[in-house]
Amino acid sequence: MKGNAAIYARVSSERQKEQQTIASQTARLREYAQEHGYVVPPEWVFEDEGYSGATLLRPGLERLRDLATEGQVETVLIYAPDRLSRRYAYQVLLLEEFNQAGVQAIFLKGAGGDTPEDRLVVQFQGMIAEYERAQIAERSRRGKRHRAKRGCVNVLSGAPYGYRYQRKSESADALYQVQEAEALVVREIFAHYTQDLWSIGGIARDLNQRQVPTRFGKRPWERSTVWAMLRNPAYAGRACFGKTKAADRQRITRPLRARGGFSPRCGSRADRPPADWIEIPVPALVSSETFALAQERLKENQRLSARRTKVPTLLQGLLVCGQCGYGLYRTSTKTTKRQVLYYRCLGSDAIAPPPAP
Repeated sequence: MKGNAAIYARVSSERQKEQQTIASQTARLREYAQEHGYVVPPEWVFEDEGYSGATLLRPGLERLRDLATEGQVETVLIYAPDRLSRRYAYQVLLLEEFNQAGVQAIFLKGAGGDTPEDRLVVQFQGMIAEYERAQIAERSRRGKRHRAKRGCVNVLSGAPYGYRYQRKSESADALYQVQEAEALVVREIFAHYTQDLWSIGGIARDLNQRQVPTRFGKRPWERSTVWAMLRNPAYAGRACFGKTKAADRQRITRPLRARGGFSPRCGSRADRPPADWIEIPVPALVSSETFALAQERLKENQRLSARRTKVPTLLQGLLVCGQCGYGLYRTSTKTTKRQVLYYRCLGSDAIAPPPAP
């Protein structure tokens, strides 16, 4: 027997998860361990499903690194260098970390020895994997931009409320198909906001009071949903590609902290200037004039809204609803003698009465 060994496997995409390629990696590594006399404890099998090899923030990899630092493991079995990381610099960092902890990394596909020749092969494989990843990403980006300029809606992330995405067929391209029941709700939202001058919160409360179903019918209408609909140019007949871009994560949100601070996405999104958007024609649900009025009112509301807390409170930003997980926000009400401050859950707005017409 050669001693204890740990197993590490990784797949990055949802398609790979569905095809169970991580299970095949683990099975092959178990076979290798059995053939060569390694003992693999069940808790030493680390798998990262749906995590990119371009980031080190992976739960399984973190636990493996902690185990190696503690000096409990002697060998790590990995299917191929690109399963450890697709960035050459990260491969060097991890292998050096394992080496300093006295842990040997063995790759089934590729060199895994300690000779200069073996290390050179691993370095070349890491550089090639990083190059291939960058090449695939660039080809995908340019291909999507080219299809967007041709007016193909299949480059968009999905059809918004009011439409259904119709897949491409042999006789027709992909398209947005109008759902008349949802389209009527969209027109009501824009009419209430631009003509009746309702607030976004008032529109959401009215929809919940009338029990208008959302796209999937699982959650009530939220202010953020209505706000996003009012900003979406697709409703004016101009679905846009490239509205956002990848950006470094600026902060760890509360839901991300609750999951241990890990995410399969290594960054966040930031808005692009409208001049960089690529417009794709789709059926319009509201007129261009109505959409323009909505944008003017949104901009004016943003200018007039308060952007700072004038009177801070003790538990501000610390309280979370135990039922829905939303952060509680501070609000107030006036009595005959004084103003009362209290905390309120965003989800409780669904039970509030709708605004007067």
